[in-house]
Amino acid sequence: MNKETLKKNLRKIPDFPIPGILFYDVTTLFKNAECLQGMIDELYEMYKDKGITKVVGIESRGFILGGALAARLGAGFIMARKPGKLPAEVLEETYAKEYGTDTIQIHKDAINENDIVLLHDDLLATGGTMAAACRLMGKFGVKKSYVNFVVELKNLNGRQAFTSDVDITTLLQL
Repeated sequence: MNKETLKKNLRKIPDFPIPGILFYDVTTLFKNAECLQGMIDELYEMYKDKGITKVVGIESRGFILGGALAARLGAGFIMARKPGKLPAEVLEETYAKEYGTDTIQIHKDAINENDIVLLHDDLLATGGTMAAACRLMGKFGVKKSYVNFVVELKNLNGRQAFTSDVDITTLLQL
């Protein structure tokens, strides 16, 4: 995958959602067939030999590549959702945000101790949501977990939210 093609197709929206924020919109990567296929191909190559049994997509943009990658890897796909979105019994993890807290949940029967899990989301900024997802994997007792993002905003130091043993990969670092 040509990283310059991805960079050229990534939309940047100044002052969204509040003044002073430069928002990186990955939906433009999903609508471009070349970018979408290239990202799926690259992610497949990165993880095809890792024994992944489940891919967890973080709500909501993590569902797009996460689901496609799970199908390509022959793995199951699991949704990590905000509270009130999953109908059965859940495990959850609460995490701090800039103003308050948030929670992610996964169905209690979705993952088990025999799984090797790939956690996927679109963007690594401060890392809070994905770090919570990693802690949630600890509650499930998985064999191994990997973390992947499409884009990493390096200046926000999101990797500091994770313990040193977390294997993090990104397709683009900005």
